[in-house]
Amino acid sequence: MNGAGNDFIILNNLEERLPADTFPHLARTLCHRRLSIGADGLMVVDRSENGCDFQMRFYNSDGSLGEMCGNGARCICRYGYETGLSGLEQRVETASGVVTGRRIDARDYRIRLTDPTVIQLDRALTVGDVSYPCSYIELGSPGLPHLAVPMAELGAQTMDGLRPLAAALRSHPDLPKGANVNFWQVTGPDQVRELTFERGVEDFTYACGTGTGAVVLALTLKGLASGEDVQVSVPGGLLRVTVDRDCSTVKSLFLTGPTNIVCRGVVTDESLFPPAD
Repeated sequence: MNGAGNDFIILNNLEERLPADTFPHLARTLCHRRLSIGADGLMVVDRSENGCDFQMRFYNSDGSLGEMCGNGARCICRYGYETGLSGLEQRVETASGVVTGRRIDARDYRIRLTDPTVIQLDRALTVGDVSYPCSYIELGSPGLPHLAVPMAELGAQTMDGLRPLAAALRSHPDLPKGANVNFWQVTGPDQVRELTFERGVEDFTYACGTGTGAVVLALTLKGLASGEDVQVSVPGGLLRVTVDRDCSTVKSLFLTGPTNIVCRGVVTDESLFPPAD
């Protein structure tokens, strides 16, 4: 499946019943774009331990366990609905908290992202001799770290040109957990362009749901966006974010966007299952 170009392999472990220690290797193998299926991450559907409809285990393409993934959560909410694991509304257990979802129509799903636990609107990180203003935001607990970095003329920039800066910010020594790096440019009233360099993928992706939420949250609190159905253009499509707040207190953060079921099938990758002699 993919959500605005953020693509995932979904494995139903309620049926497969694989031990958890196999998932990092599965993710590294299956997510390789040259040698296997290829994806930004592996999502495992498992039994919830706290009364949700199901549990979502998310593994980045490098095999590392991720706290949460916004576009992944939207996709897995659709998966839950279409496989009968949930109804029109979904409650999904993730490593950083419970995510609730709602079916808008056949392809559009809306989720409430995990709540922000760290908001630092005005930070500056130095790379080389240049200081870059940014906002640092963590969503959920444990927090999924994001940098929101303004970038003039973002649409004219290339991924190759931005990659060295993005990699340096992603692993900046002032950020103990590292961070997803979200470059943004306001292009009009409640219109934003965004490009994200993701931890665990270690490269740019076509979309990042939690990163989009973090960017719009920062812009809203800075007075640069209304927070009401803000439209964010990413390489894979269009996402919409609403920030529900009471004055300066953020009550909830909602992400809406498309999902796409690309294929269903059986994995036959011989790197995982060597053929018998």
